Amino acid sequence: MFNVGDKVVYPMHGAGVIEDIEEQEVSGERVRYYIIKLPMGEMKAMVPLNKVKEVGLRQIIDEEEILKVFEVLKDKTTSMPINWNHRYRANLEKIKSGSIFEVAEVVRNLVLRDRQKGLSTGEKKMLENARRILLSELVLAKNVSENMMAEMIDDFLS
Repeated sequence: MFNVGDKVVYPMHGAGVIEDIEEQEVSGERVRYYIIKLPMGEMKAMVPLNKVKEVGLRQIIDEEEILKVFEVLKDKTTSMPINWNHRYRANLEKIKSGSIFEVAEVVRNLVLRDRQKGLSTGEKKMLENARRILLSELVLAKNVSENMMAEMIDDFLS
């Protein structure tokens, strides 16, 4: 169970802070929700406490894991399906997994692909989304500005 003030990751949406735990009535039943403020995009999300595992809500990474993410970004070896459709589905599954390491792989792989052959519109949008998710967690985990972390990510990818 998480507490108010905990920094968490909501897969496919990014990282945020639990602002409150509220109880609301849904279909005649009282349900408790985490109210999560997602700073990137100024969004709020409500996650039922009884669905935390199902949606993959987890704590943000620690300093040791941050270093591992940076290693993933620096690694220039990649293996992606040649077929656009297979590549897109594989990357989407990685993003949905909620693993920052897999999201970092997607960012790295799509950046490398973009440099080599360019990206389709769908893949450009996917890269933008994956990068936003990655950035949101690293900003909260390192407690640095969005601009500073974006520059760090770019440095690792170059």
